[in-house]
Amino acid sequence: MTAFQVPDIAAAILAGGEGRRVGGSDKGLLPLAGKPLIERVADSLRPQVCSILVCANRNTDEYARFGRVLADTGQGCHGPLAGIANSLAHSPAPWLLTVPVDAPNLAFDLAARLHATAIVTGADAVVAHDGVRRQPLFALYRSHLAQEAAQALQADLPVWQWQDAVDAIEADFSDRAQSFANLNTLGEFREWESRHAR
Repeated sequence: MTAFQVPDIAAAILAGGEGRRVGGSDKGLLPLAGKPLIERVADSLRPQVCSILVCANRNTDEYARFGRVLADTGQGCHGPLAGIANSLAHSPAPWLLTVPVDAPNLAFDLAARLHATAIVTGADAVVAHDGVRRQPLFALYRSHLAQEAAQALQADLPVWQWQDAVDAIEADFSDRAQSFANLNTLGEFREWESRHAR
């Protein structure tokens, strides 16, 4: 079956960062207009996917409210490719959608459009392009890429370079460019609240 089906896609929320630009706080759990940031991301994903994985290296009990928690293997934080590789290895579906935890404006059709591009092109990996640049953490992968991701992690490749190695195709999201805006500082949290909070 080639048409988009929610049961075919799981999602991984990448929440394993160290939060250096928010004073070392766990960014995904910081409040944004009265809700933890991850809750807003998870709420946007649920209609699009069959299940949610959360890549997190601390506060795992709190993150478990939003999905199955996966911690990086080994000590410390190893960057987003560690979370992607781990999620691919544990994906309960044929496809895995990845998003960062700090992007509260996810497009409602992110999964469907990435999947449509994959089907049309026959690609095993599709990554969003906002019209100006690639957004490497917003991507859809066939779950059988788990071994390739693990090898790329061993080689310490950045996500974009691994995507190139597996011939990832870019999907045009220039009409949804704002959906990739991420919150890096506490000031950006407050600015988002002033624009969006009701």
